[in-house]
Amino acid sequence: MLYAIISEDVPNSLPLRQQARPAHIERLNALRDEARLVLAGPHPAIDSSEPGDAGFSGSLVVAEFDSLAAAQAWADADPYVDAGVYQKVTVKPFKKVLP
Repeated sequence: MLYAIISEDVPNSLPLRQQARPAHIERLNALRDEARLVLAGPHPAIDSSEPGDAGFSGSLVVAEFDSLAAAQAWADADPYVDAGVYQKVTVKPFKKVLP
C-alpha cells in the first residue's frame, strides 16, 4: 500500500538539511531502485522552485510499504530526523487516484 510521509521542518533548517542531505537522498534512491517510490521532494519556504537561503519548510514522500508500521519505521530512521531537520513527521495511508 502507498503511504504519505509529510514532514515539517524546524525554523532555519537549511544548514541541517545540507549536512544530512546525502544520507537522506541515498535512502530515497534505495526506495526508487526497489520501484517503491512514487514521489519525493521538499516544500520551498517561499514561492520559488529555487528558494536559496530561504530554504524549505518540510518534505513529502509517497512510497509503497508493507504496512503503516513499516512506513513509520522508515520515516523514523530518516537522517533528517536524526539531524534535527524535522519538528513533526506524519505518516498516513495514501490512495492514488490520478493520474
